[in-house]
Amino acid sequence: MRERSFVASRILIYLVVLLIAAAWLAPLAVVVLNSLRSNEEIAQGSMIGWPQHWAWSNYLTAWSGFCVAETCAGIRPYMLNSALVTIPATIFSTLLGAIAGYAVSLWRFRGDTWIYGIVTLGLFLPQQMRLLPWTIVLRDIGLINTLAGLVLIHTIQGLSFTTLFCRNYYVAIPHELIRAARIDGAGFFRIFWRIILPLSPPILVVTVIWQFTHIWNEFLYGVTFTSGQQQPVTAALIALSAAVADIPQHGVQSAAVIIAALPTLLIYLLGGKYFVRGLTAGAVK
Repeated sequence: MRERSFVASRILIYLVVLLIAAAWLAPLAVVVLNSLRSNEEIAQGSMIGWPQHWAWSNYLTAWSGFCVAETCAGIRPYMLNSALVTIPATIFSTLLGAIAGYAVSLWRFRGDTWIYGIVTLGLFLPQQMRLLPWTIVLRDIGLINTLAGLVLIHTIQGLSFTTLFCRNYYVAIPHELIRAARIDGAGFFRIFWRIILPLSPPILVVTVIWQFTHIWNEFLYGVTFTSGQQQPVTAALIALSAAVADIPQHGVQSAAVIIAALPTLLIYLLGGKYFVRGLTAGAVK
């Protein structure tokens, strides 16, 4: 009787897990299948269906031939814009967050708790509240409609997350290790580069994956603070949808979405194992 109950509970768990997985994968499957169907085939049928003829040309058109914002170069230049924003912003926010997390966790000083609280307060502020202040800042320093402006925004915005992750990881490092290094004459940055940073790969992988995914997929700042050829790929996808509103190009649009999602998918496939390991090593407590 107990064994039957155990088997039934396992079957129920598997069914629930499969149901959740199907709910998550169904939209992705629809987009992938539509990216391989011609517009005529979609128009004659429905948005849900198996490709009768594999329209691989949709990917070529989406990459380098489709017109976005009056420029017929596909989403290729916008992918480059996203890379030029995401890579430096991820590096800067991760490095600064590691230094800040190290400072508030292993160097006790007056007001450290308040500083940590103010930095992590950014986690709870909605993005819409930050649009006006950032508009004023970017206007005054001349970075409106530039990729450098987006790098600055994402670097500052990401500090709340990276500081929180790194601080929670570094509090597990024995304080005696820091005291011994200070007795030997090591200073703040020497301890950071020689002791803390070599112990940090798990949490740095977590923050890099987190920041890269968030910045690459973000579009509110991209739509608000850039236009034309300066927009990241997420903003270009919005422009593409608006451009084909009268004559839908679902196949090309779906192919563009898949191409735009590939970098974040790739970084998860390469670093997913280390991401989970970093979280369980102390990133979230």
